[in-house]
Amino acid sequence: MDGSSAGEAGGRPRDVAELDAWLSEPRPALIEDLRALEGDVVVLGAAGKLGPSLVRLAVQAIDAAGTDSEVFAVSRFTAPGAADEMATTGATVIRADITDDAGLAALPDAANVIYLVGAKFGTAGNEAGTWATNAYLPGRVAQRYAGSRIVALSTGNVYPFWPNGSGGPAEEDPVAPIGDYAMSCLGRERIFTHFAQELRIPTALIRLNYATEMRYGVLVDVARAVHTGEPVDVTMGYVNVVWQGYANEVILRSLLHADVPPFILNLTGPETVSIRAVAATLGRLMGRAVRYVGDEAPTALLSNATRCHGLFGYPEVPLGRLLEATAEWVASGRPLLDKPTKFGSREGRF
Repeated sequence: MDGSSAGEAGGRPRDVAELDAWLSEPRPALIEDLRALEGDVVVLGAAGKLGPSLVRLAVQAIDAAGTDSEVFAVSRFTAPGAADEMATTGATVIRADITDDAGLAALPDAANVIYLVGAKFGTAGNEAGTWATNAYLPGRVAQRYAGSRIVALSTGNVYPFWPNGSGGPAEEDPVAPIGDYAMSCLGRERIFTHFAQELRIPTALIRLNYATEMRYGVLVDVARAVHTGEPVDVTMGYVNVVWQGYANEVILRSLLHADVPPFILNLTGPETVSIRAVAATLGRLMGRAVRYVGDEAPTALLSNATRCHGLFGYPEVPLGRLLEATAEWVASGRPLLDKPTKFGSREGRF
């Protein structure tokens, strides 16, 4: 990237290889934390949107820390070439369906577990399957790894809509999920909490919304609409976003904060981001006129990440840089994951 890293002014990835490098560059604080972490790391659900970059970051940070810990990347790896691509990270790749009792039992023991498994898209009409994945499976995983520490990914969707100018709910504010997906994610939290207390498993629950990089995320969703001339719906007028590299770092560093009862953390960026303003900025950067539809509702799905930033610092890639990199990436026709966030849904149906 012309010698520029993610933390340096002007650095923007020009292709997937540079983006992967940008996402997996460990900061000194992560290296120090992983130097203090004992034991191997198992990443369950490693083939999802966050998994590949998180695994690569973990491997590089552990290598830099100079420990002999091993990273195991576990998934079904159903996409062609996904397992081979994961192997290039330096992790040990394990093909497994952890919904199968034998497959779960056969996984290697590890002192540290990162749980990324979840069902969101396509859950409307498959509510029972959503609950099985999001709320039943966590209990089986907790029992399998009862002697480990667990960091489990959750979502800001467990909160109700919050007034736009409020800064969003903090971890101690009441939850009130909307729809089966969000309710099942709260179910995931409740099940992990139960087994944390029952089996004394140090656990961290990470309420993430919304991670973004150049191939997917809220900013990509808006950029695609602007670039193709589609109207941008501003009914869900405000969101929180965070650079995925920072999100991955916080997830890994949270292993050292796992506790009983579980450590709960909102993970997102510091700004309450206006969708209208984001669209206008992307339009200017891409030379496109912007059309809007709808009017901003008085509430939105928001999170207050003050605790996160106090513990782990601020994201090294600020919103302005994310917008510039996203506009360049989308306008240049570079690869996308084609996985819309559906951040505008106000009915909880995905």
